[in-house]
Amino acid sequence: MHPKKVKYSIVLSKKAQKQLDKLPDNIANPIIESIALLEDDPRPHGCKKLKNRDGYRIRVGDYRVIYDVFDSQLLIDIIVLGHRKDIYE
Repeated sequence: MHPKKVKYSIVLSKKAQKQLDKLPDNIANPIIESIALLEDDPRPHGCKKLKNRDGYRIRVGDYRVIYDVFDSQLLIDIIVLGHRKDIYE
């Protein structure tokens, strides 16, 4: 028997949801898929711990998803997402 894999819940901030809604489907869909994968692995290969603030980021093409992981609550909070040239402002 395998130990039951823990699934994290994902919450999008209002800001992240708005940013996602503005994107065309061909860009939004891979981002949504990548966010969904965080449920099983909140710190996937290639994710980066942010230096100047709390949280992590994953890359999806030219886009970045910035998020916090709350292990004690099994929660992932998607803070912000957007194009790499705009995301770190």
